Amino acid sequence: MLVVRLRLLIATLWVGSLWTVGYLVAPTLFATLADRMLAGTIAGSVFRIEAWLSVACGIALIMLFSYRTHDDAAPLRKTLLRLALAMLVCTLVGYFGIQPFMADLREAAVGGVMSADAKTRFGILHGVASGIYLIQSLLGVGLILRLRSLR
Repeated sequence: MLVVRLRLLIATLWVGSLWTVGYLVAPTLFATLADRMLAGTIAGSVFRIEAWLSVACGIALIMLFSYRTHDDAAPLRKTLLRLALAMLVCTLVGYFGIQPFMADLREAAVGGVMSADAKTRFGILHGVASGIYLIQSLLGVGLILRLRSLR
């Protein structure tokens, strides 16, 4: 029973932090701060912490899903494992794969001003990263709902 509760606790921390950072904190920064570069810098720092938290939670859940409890159904456990893996892949691709390219474009901006080409590339990368984040958030909802069925 402890393993089942620990899985739910870690998944709730992970999904809750994803939703809080992505859909509350970051939009609030951009709505509140007049300097968009400052808002982006702060949001980037928060997303970095979120990415490392996601990696830790993902690895912990994968390890916990490899441990079979008496009330686990093997197909459900495999589904939960796949959801956690998919969420972890979203973090790895979205933050560790795409974000460095966005950071390079931001650093190349002269005086905080990007060229039109750089703005276009940044916008495309940001859109792809946002899409991946949305997919990860929705996978998280599925993870929580399926985990709750183990109670």
